Amino acid sequence: MSKNDLSNKTVLIAGGGKNLGGLLARNFVKKGAAKIAIHYNSESSRAAAEATLADVQAAGAEGILFQGDLTKVANIVRLFDEAGEKFGGIDIAINTVGKVLKKPFTDTTEAEYDSMADINSKVAYFFIQEAGKKLNDHGKICTIVTSLLAAYTGLYSTYAGQKAPVEHYTRAASKEYGSRGISVTAVAPGPMDTPFFYGQESDEAVAYHKSAAALGGLTDIKDIAPLVEFLVTEGWWITGQTIFANGGYTTR
Repeated sequence: MSKNDLSNKTVLIAGGGKNLGGLLARNFVKKGAAKIAIHYNSESSRAAAEATLADVQAAGAEGILFQGDLTKVANIVRLFDEAGEKFGGIDIAINTVGKVLKKPFTDTTEAEYDSMADINSKVAYFFIQEAGKKLNDHGKICTIVTSLLAAYTGLYSTYAGQKAPVEHYTRAASKEYGSRGISVTAVAPGPMDTPFFYGQESDEAVAYHKSAAALGGLTDIKDIAPLVEFLVTEGWWITGQTIFANGGYTTR
């Protein structure tokens, strides 16, 4: 068995109850992962997380749910500790957590800035930090960022701005963790066709985003999941990189 396939591996997914995280949880089990730790944030997402857990278990894998606000670092520590103690170690850690704010620069409040920084940047930093402490040797870490990192646009200053540091967290961690065979990557999707996208967008903006990609339409999570799965298995030699996957929505 290769150290880079999914057979009998343990996977921890922050934001793993629904959307891209939920799809990844289901896919990993189909490809041989034996144990899945599924994090969800709040009661509003409990039902989706429980449905994901039920599918994981029905496919023959062990699974646990973990609820917590990961902007509190103690909850990130507890997530890794509980998953590690339950499953005897963690091989793959994926962070899909994020929050979008679409608002003019001059209208953004300090409270909004702080919230965006906490969710998009702070969580990513300490998730990667804890993964570096707790993952088994030859582990894999992947963070979901955004293709807006390569966009020349207004209105998303705090979203793209607070995802931007994750590129350097990825580079720095990959350099520091490489001696243990741990790869660290980030994936930058285009606007994904999930409820996460639509909340802040007008009908006109949705139409624009659908037309902006060279290949047409919004990003489908089914096109992102295989890339993440590749990076944490056979693609482990890719490390320190942010991979843009958006159908030609942005490039650099």
